[in-house]
Amino acid sequence: MVDHIHMLITIPPKYAVSQVIGYLKGKSTIHIARTFGGRQKNFTGEHFWARGYYVSTVGIDEAVIRRYIQQQEDEDRCLDQLRLFD
Repeated sequence: MVDHIHMLITIPPKYAVSQVIGYLKGKSTIHIARTFGGRQKNFTGEHFWARGYYVSTVGIDEAVIRRYIQQQEDEDRCLDQLRLFD
C-alpha cells in the first residue's frame, strides 16, 4: 500500500511479537534507506516507520485474513487508477 502494509506472518512462540516487529522495522528501514536513499551510515534519531503496529492472532481464519489482504491490495490499485482522472 502507499501509506501502510499488511503482513501475514507466523511467529514461533519462543519469540516476542514486539521483538519480531522491531527486527522487521529496523532491517527494512536500513535496506530502504541504503537502496533508495543512498545512505550507508547509521540512522540515529531518524524515523521511517510509525511507532505503533496492530497485531492479531489468526488461528483457523488464516485463509480469510489472507483473502482480505489480497482484496485490499486490489481495491487500493483500483482507487489509485480512479484518482488518475481527478
